[in-house]
Amino acid sequence: MKIGICQFAPILGEIKQNLELIERLISAEFGVDLWVLPELCTTGYLFASAEEASSLAEEFPAGRTARRIAELSANSNMAIVLGVAEKLGYATYNSAVVFDKGDFIGSYRKIHLFADEKRWFLPGFEVPKIFSVGDVKIGVMICFDWIFPEIARTLALAGAQIIAHPANLVLPFCQDAMVTRSLENGVFTATANRVGTERRPNQTFTFTGKSQVIDPMGKRLVSLPSDSQKVAVVEIDPGEALDKNFNPINHLFNDRKPELYRT
Repeated sequence: MKIGICQFAPILGEIKQNLELIERLISAEFGVDLWVLPELCTTGYLFASAEEASSLAEEFPAGRTARRIAELSANSNMAIVLGVAEKLGYATYNSAVVFDKGDFIGSYRKIHLFADEKRWFLPGFEVPKIFSVGDVKIGVMICFDWIFPEIARTLALAGAQIIAHPANLVLPFCQDAMVTRSLENGVFTATANRVGTERRPNQTFTFTGKSQVIDPMGKRLVSLPSDSQKVAVVEIDPGEALDKNFNPINHLFNDRKPELYRT
């Protein structure tokens, strides 16, 4: 299976231009089975208010973003995970949507909102889902979910072989922490972070790039720079994530003692 990570700088509020850039970046690569794109990659990140976030949010699988990504996914016979602002009734969520070969197969709504995201979005309210792409099980988490190991563990226990991780990272810790998320769960993780700087009158965010794919033993298979728009593709064997034996004696899941972890 070939996984692609796409790292770029979305333009705040310019959905049409961002979709065009996404298409140019990922259409240049052939034979990719799964693309992972950054968090909120169609809208940009630094909203002035909940009203602004809501005005840019779209329903899924309706709307122009869904139509454009479905077409791109169908034409290239691939799966795409990307971060969006999602409208659900009167609520707005920081979500990741999943398409496979032209079909919308679901969304994950970010559970752990970072800083001012709590002003712009409601938190997700569902147990994280597993999405099937062919015979491969994909889990999805978003950005700040990285600091809560329960999310990756929940996905791994549910059978995820790959965790797709759209992100808009501004802190320096996550890329290294995702090595641990992969290692402790025996899964591949694909973090697609954005680059660039967004400025509003009272805030400036500079994003850290360094998108990466990590294997189940914590090895970085690919890592992108911190400051440039790039894509990378790596070939993996998802079956490696089915083996949870850490060594001939220890098993990552069977050796757990959940009855002793409760407070």
